[in-house]
Amino acid sequence: MARKPADSNRIVVLGLGRFGSSLALELARQGWEVVGIDADASVMQSYADQLSHAAVANTTDELALRQLGVHEMAHAVVGIGTDLEASVLTTSLLADFGVPNIWAKAVNRQHARILERVGAHHVVLPEHEMGERVAHLVTGHILNFIEFEDDYAIVKTRAPDETFDRTLADAALRTKYGITVVSIKRPGEDFTYATADTTVYAGDILIVAGKTRQVEAFASLS
Repeated sequence: MARKPADSNRIVVLGLGRFGSSLALELARQGWEVVGIDADASVMQSYADQLSHAAVANTTDELALRQLGVHEMAHAVVGIGTDLEASVLTTSLLADFGVPNIWAKAVNRQHARILERVGAHHVVLPEHEMGERVAHLVTGHILNFIEFEDDYAIVKTRAPDETFDRTLADAALRTKYGITVVSIKRPGEDFTYATADTTVYAGDILIVAGKTRQVEAFASLS
């Protein structure tokens, strides 16, 4: 039987622990139609009024998921963390359904590899990723840090002394450090796009992009 066209405005979150519930509530705040599913009735009662639909069901039960329309979803998030078997079986079911965009939470790298093998399109390790991010923040040089694949990152950092009272063209930061300043914020003002003619002053905050090691090295100058 051909799969019905997926509804791109709906998303199902399976498992409403700390990760799943915070994600589901944020998606609902953004205007998504969120279907939350968890095996714990008391958990579902907590979110019944905040989600488009909240259901108590075993997420490894194919019939139950079909009855809830999960097989017709365009997006699904498996937020199950502690029950690894349920996490893997649920992800595998979603893959069998042909859900085109499956996200899954993993508790370690081995779990992540298994989730990828059974059909997850995107796997996140919240604790691991947050640990790496906080490690960059505790030094005080980096105010915010986002790392992407292929060793690329964007950081929020204070402007270093060598950039004060100079335009970005004059400072030649791309030549010296291999980074690009994409945005700048003056004290008391909003962020604005940076150009070669943008002058940097003491107290400015910069958004910098580039290879991870290079943006880390640049941030250490502040």
